[in-house]
Amino acid sequence: MSAATGLRRAWVVGVGLHPYQKPGGTPYTELGLTAVRAALADAGMSWTQVETAYTGTATTSMALSRLMYRHLGATGIPMVQIENASASGSSAFRQAYLDVAAGVHDVAIAVGVDKPLNFSTPTHAAGLDDLVGSRILPVTHFALLASRYMHETGAAPEQIAQVAVKNSRNAALNPNAQRPKARSLAEVLAPPHLSGIFTRLQCCPVGEGAAAALVVSDRAIDELGLNRERAVRVRSSALRSETFYGTANFDAALTAETTTEALEAAGVSADDVDLVELHDAFTIEELVYLEAMRICKPGQAAAALSAGEFDIGGRVAVNPSGGLLSMGHPIGPTGVGQIAELTTQLRGEAGPRQHPGARIGVAHMVGIGAVCAVHVLSRN
Repeated sequence: MSAATGLRRAWVVGVGLHPYQKPGGTPYTELGLTAVRAALADAGMSWTQVETAYTGTATTSMALSRLMYRHLGATGIPMVQIENASASGSSAFRQAYLDVAAGVHDVAIAVGVDKPLNFSTPTHAAGLDDLVGSRILPVTHFALLASRYMHETGAAPEQIAQVAVKNSRNAALNPNAQRPKARSLAEVLAPPHLSGIFTRLQCCPVGEGAAAALVVSDRAIDELGLNRERAVRVRSSALRSETFYGTANFDAALTAETTTEALEAAGVSADDVDLVELHDAFTIEELVYLEAMRICKPGQAAAALSAGEFDIGGRVAVNPSGGLLSMGHPIGPTGVGQIAELTTQLRGEAGPRQHPGARIGVAHMVGIGAVCAVHVLSRN
């Protein structure tokens, strides 16, 4: 979606999180409300000013939105709950953006919240079994892709593991991270191996948490007296599902298509991007998606990583939050949490993990299906 379609400008004016954490006894309502209240405080707004709410969640419960939001006040606003696998929060943010950009509302909130209580896939319910079924778990699928990547590019296992080293270093500076500890290469490579070259620290933790983002129009900024200097513009939003690519790495092909659409709609190129928050559930994903997004040339991501190009302060800061590998992947909140990180970075408020001179950021999430969501944000 671009300005050429007649959409209004839309801005992120408030973000908030509940720290990502191991599954525990915290009620999902506490997780979500902590993030919402933090976003409202960040924007200098009240709940009564919110006109519509989209909630991304995948593993908790049906109809959780009303039970959570009633603690903020019964204001009668429309509420929609969105499940789109790992892209649930990203999809909720997209709907909040489109609602404001289309002129339906002036203030929308996107919230991601999850506790891993109800994991399920549609295969059994569909009554259709394939030849593979559940015999190849995601960790093995991506381990096979890692083997293929090493064969095709000459990358070493140690170079792939450096993704986790970098992201753990970033997460150590992030108070909301589930794995807030910097890890050495030796620690990342330490056995046991879960599948192929993958060790435990090369696979993301699935925990619980929440994230929230307030999206508003120019009119709302003016009428509510919000701080325009801290507003971050949503330049585009793209969401696609896979087609037939003729390749084993359909997630990368889908990423390439979706990113191209989002960048073109935003009127920028991959060379303009300063920040990327992307789906790195396994270390190899960061490398193949960066190549698919044209952040670097095919086959060059491992070398660029080794050269420090993707560090905070490097050519493009990739997963400055710590990414799914170290920030964590509570499913529903993950995509909204990426928006929170980009917003904080583009405002220049990320403290010790601030990427200097950040002006354009990209958020990317893939969900089982497969679907892919890409958003482009900018400082103005």
